[in-house]
Amino acid sequence: MLEGIKKSIERLIARYESERSERIALEEEVKRLQALNEVYGKRITELERQVENLKLTEAFTGSSPDKSAAKEKIDKLIREIDKCISLLEK
Repeated sequence: MLEGIKKSIERLIARYESERSERIALEEEVKRLQALNEVYGKRITELERQVENLKLTEAFTGSSPDKSAAKEKIDKLIREIDKCISLLEK
């Protein structure tokens, strides 16, 4: 009976160590994936900015059929600049 309990405890300890190792590996994988997700998020933001710049460039060069979007963008930028100027004057 004592030998059976001893073997059960050994199996339990071995299983615990195995689960602990797996947990550590999974935590490291989560950290790696979170870092990768952050890198990809920054890349997406940068690509979106580049797309917006390309659209604006196309609008200014006349190669874009949608000139109203360019006008709206310019108007928005002017309003933002006006807001900044008014804040600076206060």
